[in-house]
Amino acid sequence: MTDYLNTALKAALEAGEAILEIYHSGDFDVTVKGDDSPLTRADLAAHEVIVSHLEGTDIPILSEEGRGIPFDERKDWKQLWIVDPIDGTKEFIKRNGEFTVNIALVEEGVPVLGVIFVPATGEMYYSDRESGAFKVESMASMEDQTSAQKLPLNGEGRPFTVVASRSHMSPETEAYVEEMRQEQGEVALISKGSSLKLCMVAEGKADCYPRFAPTMEWDTAAGQAICMHAGFDVIDWNTKATMRYNRENLLNAWFLVR
Repeated sequence: MTDYLNTALKAALEAGEAILEIYHSGDFDVTVKGDDSPLTRADLAAHEVIVSHLEGTDIPILSEEGRGIPFDERKDWKQLWIVDPIDGTKEFIKRNGEFTVNIALVEEGVPVLGVIFVPATGEMYYSDRESGAFKVESMASMEDQTSAQKLPLNGEGRPFTVVASRSHMSPETEAYVEEMRQEQGEVALISKGSSLKLCMVAEGKADCYPRFAPTMEWDTAAGQAICMHAGFDVIDWNTKATMRYNRENLLNAWFLVR
């Protein structure tokens, strides 16, 4: 597992460099995909970098910016990489820094390794099932792993905190926050972009993340790995069980991270 983790970390760091070069240039070359979501040349550049690292593992890759892979081809895969080269492309275009590189290794439907890199800040979150979950405050090279902090960190001394999407706040989410106010008393609500919301729960900065709006498997797989390895769970709202991956329908159900 350590070799796979190191490969994913190197891929995320190098993808982050490619993303930042375009981010600072301001030349994003934005187009719109069939699902009305934006696509930039940074998404494509990061995809190419990540694939160049992961393809050496001989494990198949499911990436948001890769080719569509039919379920008949995927259904017998015991392992796969699930990748989002830029999670939070809308935040990238807004230039608010709240976008991430997401890489997860999934075995038998369960995320067993996760890497989330925040290019704008250098923050790196990563985990595997043997070692647990960690955060490096500013990671520019593999040697920076020596400063890793084990997750979760101390989350005491704050009100019950709900983190929600900056771009996809739904009426159902607002109703859930109100329900928590009735149950917990004082509730703090924080809005964040991309998979940083999952990272906030894993880190101990938030108590839950309700997501009652659409997401795809590549949006959540890496964050779910990190949350699970930090002692939290990602509950599929339909099955009431831990969310699983490499499904026929790659669109996630609603879920709750706690």
